[in-house]
Amino acid sequence: MTILRAADSAELDLEEVGEGKDLLLFHSLLTDRGSFALVVPELAKSRRVLLPALPGFGWSTPAGPGIEDYADRMAAFLPALSPQGRPDVVANGFGGFVALALAARHGDRIGKLVLCDTAAAFPESGRAPFRGMAAAVERGGMSAIVDTAVKRIFTPAYLEKHPWAADERREVLLRADPLHFAAACRALAVVDLRPLLTRIANPTLVVVGTLDSATPPELSRELAAAIRGATLREIPDCGHCPPLQEPQKFLAQVRDFLDLPGGES
Repeated sequence: MTILRAADSAELDLEEVGEGKDLLLFHSLLTDRGSFALVVPELAKSRRVLLPALPGFGWSTPAGPGIEDYADRMAAFLPALSPQGRPDVVANGFGGFVALALAARHGDRIGKLVLCDTAAAFPESGRAPFRGMAAAVERGGMSAIVDTAVKRIFTPAYLEKHPWAADERREVLLRADPLHFAAACRALAVVDLRPLLTRIANPTLVVVGTLDSATPPELSRELAAAIRGATLREIPDCGHCPPLQEPQKFLAQVRDFLDLPGGES
């Protein structure tokens, strides 16, 4: 683990592996960078893979209240993260919102964009759970929401076949800071990046698990339709975190887009 420090003394908790063109991985609200562990070895064969803990997670300094604040914080670290410039970005869930804002506000500083199970905004029915989780952890700590959160990450069928996955995710969630987690929940409960989508000129691939209950597939479909030139790919019978639940299927969907070895030219 490395701790990077920005000009304003903010810190970023970072892990990196591999060599090649830089590839940034942004984790979701309900996981940590360990959710990419099953795809990192393949990615690192041809890429320098950068795994930050997003602001307020791990040892990273929290950012301001809005998703744009998280994006601006990550932009401030880009020169230190990627001295060669214009890293590609793969982002899941909450990390996808941050990546969207990053592309809209600082798109000339990053390369390709893979948005996995994310959206530009939630309908009111999708905002309420985030307000509920924020209030719950502020009252009772992370243990108040872990069981609900795990069910939002995986499909019921997957949890039935892989019960250990629930215990692993519970351990990860229990390590999160409740106040910073609540702040991220509240950011998701109000964010609406739809007016910014026309600014995004980065090549974009949208990937979604068809059984995602946390960020329903129709939101990813709307996102792909709104970003100029974006491509949509769906992973059947998969939940909110394809790199964790279906790593090989996820790699198959992104391989050619990211020019990974073994893909089509």
